[in-house]
Amino acid sequence: MTTVDPISGTIPGTVPGTVPTSGMQTGSTTPATERKKTLDSEVFLKLLVTQLTNQDPSSPMNTNEMISQTTQLASMEQLTALSATSTESFALSMRQTAAALIGHEAQYVDADGATQKGIVTSVSYAGAVPLVTIGEKSIPLDAVSGINLVSRPQS
Repeated sequence: MTTVDPISGTIPGTVPGTVPTSGMQTGSTTPATERKKTLDSEVFLKLLVTQLTNQDPSSPMNTNEMISQTTQLASMEQLTALSATSTESFALSMRQTAAALIGHEAQYVDADGATQKGIVTSVSYAGAVPLVTIGEKSIPLDAVSGINLVSRPQS
C-alpha cells in the first residue's frame, strides 16, 4: 500500500507536482509554487480526513485526540473571525478619525522634509488608508503629524 504524506500531499520519494511511476496521482494537479502558503480550515479538514482514511483499523484514532483536533479547528476559525473583525474595526476607526479632521488645521511633512500646514477640507475613502485634502494636496491619514483647532473670529 502506498502512503501519502498528509501535509504535502505527496508520496515519499517522488517530486511534488509530478505523477509517480506507479500511475497514482498525488491528489494535486496544482504546481507546488501555486499551492496555498497558509494553513486554513480547509487544509486542516483535509489533514483530518486523510488521517482518518489512512488509519489502521486495528488501532483507530483516540477519541480524545480527535476531539482535541476538532477543538483546535474551531479555535482557529474563531481566531480568524476575530482577526477579520479587528481589521474592520480599525478601518472604521480610521474613517471616523479622518472625517473628524474636516475643518481643523492639520500638519504633515512633505517629500522635501518641510512641515506643511493647512485646513482639512475633505476626506477620501477610496484606498485602504483615508486621504485627507489639505490645501491642494491629498495626504494619507497616517502621514498627518499634528492637528490644531482653528480659532474662529468673534462676531
